[in-house]
Amino acid sequence: MEPRPAPPLQDVDNQELENLLSSLPKERGIIPSYSYQYQGFWYSPITLQGIINCQKYFQPRENDIFLVTSPKSGTTWLKAILFALVNREAHPPQDPHHPLLSKTPHQLVPFLEFLHPSEYDSLCNSSDSSSRIFATHISLGTLPKAITGDSGSLNCKIVYLCRDIKDTFVSLFHFGNNKKTSPISLEDAFNLYCKGISSAGPIWDQILGYWKESQKNQHKVLFMRYEEMKDEPYLQLRRLANFLGIPFSQEEESSGLVDQIISICSFESMTKVDVNKTGTFVDGFNNSSFFRKGVVGDWKNCLTADMASRLDQITEEKFRGSGLSL
Repeated sequence: MEPRPAPPLQDVDNQELENLLSSLPKERGIIPSYSYQYQGFWYSPITLQGIINCQKYFQPRENDIFLVTSPKSGTTWLKAILFALVNREAHPPQDPHHPLLSKTPHQLVPFLEFLHPSEYDSLCNSSDSSSRIFATHISLGTLPKAITGDSGSLNCKIVYLCRDIKDTFVSLFHFGNNKKTSPISLEDAFNLYCKGISSAGPIWDQILGYWKESQKNQHKVLFMRYEEMKDEPYLQLRRLANFLGIPFSQEEESSGLVDQIISICSFESMTKVDVNKTGTFVDGFNNSSFFRKGVVGDWKNCLTADMASRLDQITEEKFRGSGLSL
């Protein structure tokens, strides 16, 4: 089946965006000044503009890969791993000129919602011309239907990474306050988070949507956990490679390639790269702010026992009967 012709590219203009925003529920945001609810989830204006663009214009290629996360769930780390894994022949991890040594993971694997429509087709971050690697925080139901549909001509893969919700909240809180001149208090951020008002939240609904899809379409959606990636990186990297249809050969295993990919994508390695220590990302965030070490259980250093209990209770209620536990 030939892909349908894309409509003429016309970015969402400011007036169109303003009209949309004025029609949507609006609340104070944890990271942006205000968040807007669109199709059941909360987004910043800049993200919402990108979502509308990709819903209108994005056309997937046969073997595109989409890394989906809730913000602060290990996105930067898995971007690096995916890029190194998919491009391991063109860019061996021991190459002194490897792209991860001169570009940020966000440059190599861009967020779909932060690209202009004219950039979709020009993206070239895979040695396979039928494949590109994108990241996104967009909920399953809000992704372009061309990605989530059951077209027999496409072999698009979705890799979903989640993390302990308490750790995710703490990381999001610190990340947001790195940029703000008037930081939000922990209590205010926590109350918004519990109400589901966070970037791409409610986090529980986003996680559950991809979990259910992974159970229904195991060939299309791989559900991964940050904690398992930390505990057993070799096993999880092999699992990821098998899912993408690019398993490690016996020769690659014997040569130590798996270890090499894990090494170049490690926190210790990436924080030494100059480009990850300087410069800014979209909306003024410093590149260095994406490299706060993701310690499992870090919530214990920030949340009160009551806060932790409340998040656990919400998580249990939301996931009850789904077969999912975090």
